[in-house]
Amino acid sequence: MHTRRMALTPELVALVHQAIDDPGPRPGVTYQSDDDYDTMVDSLLRTHPEGGDAWLFAFGSLIWKPECAYLEERCGTAYGWHRSFCFRILSHRGTPECPGLMMSLDRGGQCRGMLFRLSGATLREQLNKICRREITIKPANTMPRWITVVSDGVPVQAIAFVMNRKSQAYVGKLAPEQIAQTLARACGHWGSGAEYLFHTVSRLEERGIHDRYLWRLQQLVAERIGSG
Repeated sequence: MHTRRMALTPELVALVHQAIDDPGPRPGVTYQSDDDYDTMVDSLLRTHPEGGDAWLFAFGSLIWKPECAYLEERCGTAYGWHRSFCFRILSHRGTPECPGLMMSLDRGGQCRGMLFRLSGATLREQLNKICRREITIKPANTMPRWITVVSDGVPVQAIAFVMNRKSQAYVGKLAPEQIAQTLARACGHWGSGAEYLFHTVSRLEERGIHDRYLWRLQQLVAERIGSG
């Protein structure tokens, strides 16, 4: 499949990378407990047929780093949701000295992404693992919930991690230039914001999904890194 040539290249991404140690738990921050994760998964499975397979909707890093086994993948569109770098982070891909921005699903618009079918036989374990990766602090920045995703004209119920607008980290809709300035600088022990953007855009393009919002951001981030 022919893919567009990205302005943001691995060479530019490498210029943002810094070797940063995992700072560990932050003072004054409350973290999710084992019971909290069990409650999340119980809530998701309460209305799901026991032992049945389930769909997971991936729109960002879950596409290129799912960390879960899946039986099938399909392209799908979530209506009523859109990708947005809408919450600030002080760890993982940022630091308190140089905060980063992370992407979530925010309300409004539509979002094309990937549907992964998870086996019902290991569903509880898979969801517990994914929730632990996606959610660390209390209150949660993103929340798992069932949403409707349309694939080949057929609506399916899928689990997605959507933005908690009540979170103190929520920054709403920022100008692309402001987002790009942050992503071109921020880096944490998981890597940089530029790396996150690069992998997300490139993997979407490989699957024939062209997101104009992210495409514009990668151009802006490349310009800022190149001029720095």
